[in-house]
Parts: sequence; structure tokens; C-alpha cells
Amino acid sequence: MPVLLSIAILALLILVHEAGHFAAAKLQGIHVNRFSLGFGPVLWRYQGKETEYAIRALPLGGYVGFPDEDERSPYPPDDPDLLKNRPVLDRLVVMSAGVMANLIFAYLVLVLMFATVGIPSVARIHPGILIPQVMTDSPAERAGLQAEDVVLRAADHDYSAIADETAALAALNDFQALIRSSENQPVALKVQRGAGDPFQLTVIPELRGETVAIGVTLAPNQELTLRPARNLAEIFTEAGNAYQRVVMLNVNGLRQLVENFQSTATQVSGPVGIVKIGADLARDDAASLFNFTALISINLAFLNLLPLPALDGGHIAFLILEGIRGKRLPKELEDRVMQTGLVLLLGLGVVLIFKDTLAIVTGSG
Repeated sequence: MPVLLSIAILALLILVHEAGHFAAAKLQGIHVNRFSLGFGPVLWRYQGKETEYAIRALPLGGYVGFPDEDERSPYPPDDPDLLKNRPVLDRLVVMSAGVMANLIFAYLVLVLMFATVGIPSVARIHPGILIPQVMTDSPAERAGLQAEDVVLRAADHDYSAIADETAALAALNDFQALIRSSENQPVALKVQRGAGDPFQLTVIPELRGETVAIGVTLAPNQELTLRPARNLAEIFTEAGNAYQRVVMLNVNGLRQLVENFQSTATQVSGPVGIVKIGADLARDDAASLFNFTALISINLAFLNLLPLPALDGGHIAFLILEGIRGKRLPKELEDRVMQTGLVLLLGLGVVLIFKDTLAIVTGSG
């Protein structure tokens, strides 16, 4: 059931994305001849007045089709309601609508979470600094740190007496400052792992991009509880704050991928890996699943916005060039670039599916 729920969430996010393109076209009176959720063999098909709606066997994808180049199109080539004959701005709205749909949907998911599950509230602060995540091939991983470890002491900085939120945030800032000022210098850490006895290890911060770091995320070592929202305004306010955090998480992730591609690329997951993450979260609690949905929705928007062939960002880049030049690029050039990009994208998808499946089978993922 958790796996099916995770697949259903991914399918829903793809549906939202494609529905954005579809709605933007229909609201402008642009002809749409196909709306498909998934790829592969057709499981269900309905022919509407103008558009064929279909659900296909592989739900991890989808598309909105336009009759512009369809040889069987009932519309003349100069029909003003064909997408290719619309002004650049109209086409930009259609191409960017999927991204906007995912961004808006993510916020609505967070609103629904806070309205139904509750507002996170700190129940208790524990000593130390929590490390939720350790990056692959980072100084922290090489030193032996693991996710969910708690740092009780760093050099001569003691974090074992933290008792409130103010002290917890001060400890985070202090630890970050210590790491930033210790490039290529050993920093002794006292670490608590689970219920075991504290132990010592040494980490050597290094320059990663423009920042000296050890390759971990940090968080207060705290227990959270959920409480009902006090009023409607608190729901929207908390959803806005959470939305901002998730957006920044995606921005920072993309920045790390660009700045440290060699070490970060190994952490990129394909559809299989994402399904596994969602399934694991589905076993935890509803709040984790809501957060996963919002995170992947924003991630899907960001990835589609990249100016790469076959993605929305590639189409948008061509439209911007057309607007600057005052005329379209040669159609043969556009088609060649898009076809090459599609082949590369499909190849990357196959590689990621193989990598994630192998990691699951071998138990390393």
C-alpha cells in the first residue's frame, strides 16, 4: 500500500502539471487534441468533442498534444487558434502553466496539511545538534558521521546543556561559524548515536563551492507535536512559512548539484528512488507524506523550468529567443535540438531507474 500511495502521488503531481498546460491552452481558445496521463499501452480512452483523454499503463509521465503538425488535423495550417500561430506571449503562458500549477499545488497541499493534520509545535528540546542528512563523499561521511547523529561537542564548544529553542538556534549558528572558520583544520566532535554511548571522531571542513562546510544538514534536536490550528489565518501563515522553506530546500539542492556536481550527482534519484522515498514516508505519518508531496511538486516545477531541450524550460528558452529575434528559429533546428534532448532525457531516466532499482535490491538505497 505505501508503494501504491507513493506512485499515486507522483501520478497526481504529473496530472496537475499537465492540467496546467491544458487549462492555459483551453482558456485561450487554443486547439488541444490529446491529454494523456502516463506512457505506453492505453488503459482507458475517451474521445471528447475536440480532445482525446487517455490513461496509459506507465503513470510516471504525461503530455498535452496539439494538432499543429498532425497530418490528420481538421484545422487549416493558418488557423489562428493553432498553438504555432499564436503570439509569443500566448505560447509562453501555455508552456509555463505546468510549472505554475505545480508551485500553486504545493502551497495548497501545505494548507491542507496544516488544516487537517495540525500545526507542528515543539514539545521538548534535547541537548546537542541533530544531523538529519549526511552528503555522499563529504568530509562528514569520510569522518564517520551518519544521519540522525547528534553532536554534543565540537572542539571546545559544548552543546550538551541546550534546554530551550533560543539556545538550540544559537548552538546551530555557533557550530556553523566554527566549521566555516576551520577550513582544512581537524575539528574534534563528541557524537551521540541512538541509545549508545557518546564517542569521538574528527572531521576536516573543506571548501565546497563558495562555503567551507562538512556536507551535512543541521537541525535542533527537538521533539515535535501537532496541535489544531488556532484560526484560518494561522493555517495560511504557517503554510506560507513552510512553502518558503521547501522552495529554499530545492534551490539549495540545485545549487549544490551545480557547484559540486561530481559528489552530488550520485544522490540524484529517478522515479523508482522517489517512489521508495515516498513509500518509506507513508509508513511514518501523514505530515511526512504531505511534506513529501509538496517537496516533489516544487522539485518537478524547478526541474521543468531548467532550459534543457524536451523540458518546458527548453520550449520557454526558444520562445524567449523568438521574442528577441522577432521571428522563429528554423523549425528543423528546433526539432533536431528537441529530439536530441528527448533521447538524452530518456537515457538519463533509464540510467536512474536502473541505479535506484539496483540500490533497492542490494539494500544500499
